[in-house]
Amino acid sequence: MSTCVFCDIVAGDGPAEIVYADDRTLAFLPLYPAAVGHTLLVPRAHVRDLWELSESEAHHLASALVKLAPALRHALSPDGLNVVNSAGAAATQTVFHLHVHLVPRWYGDSFGPLWPDPAARLPAGDERQGRAAEAIRRELAD
Repeated sequence: MSTCVFCDIVAGDGPAEIVYADDRTLAFLPLYPAAVGHTLLVPRAHVRDLWELSESEAHHLASALVKLAPALRHALSPDGLNVVNSAGAAATQTVFHLHVHLVPRWYGDSFGPLWPDPAARLPAGDERQGRAAEAIRRELAD
């Protein structure tokens, strides 16, 4: 067994209810789901987080994601679906092997809101957003 629980699952050494597999990705139900049908999608290769994901691996992950989402919809008939990735501990990542959560949602479910109350959000036109936008554009231009 490795030190990465998701690498163990990919290797067939960890417990998991696998729902999808291809040569580059694996999808399985987590041990502690947030909702019925909550599914985790991981690259087979160990990638710490989204910031370390190559463009090629991102294409494979996205391809698997667009196969899984309609399968969840048809199998479970949810009212909606959250697709969530957390990169880094500050963003609540607890397993440091990139994973994407597909969480089927129903009105009134126990998952709760994903976004903060509107009163806690940045106000429209906040100058920090403009500075952030400029910094992002500079990074993309380099």
